[in-house]
Amino acid sequence: MKIIVNGQTKDFSSAKNLKTLIEEFCANPHQVIVELNGQVIKNDRWANQVIKENDSLELVTIVGGG
Repeated sequence: MKIIVNGQTKDFSSAKNLKTLIEEFCANPHQVIVELNGQVIKNDRWANQVIKENDSLELVTIVGGG
């Protein structure tokens, strides 16, 4: 299965839910904003959101500073 993550095509052997995928890519999932196919997905929906072939995923890490 191929999906696009932050502009790069990635291959996966099987379907995954969004939560599992985020945990693979992000060291601290609690500091990530997720956009799936142009729509922001809140973290309470990650476990139920199934990733499909050719989905486009943008992962943006929140960084604090001053």
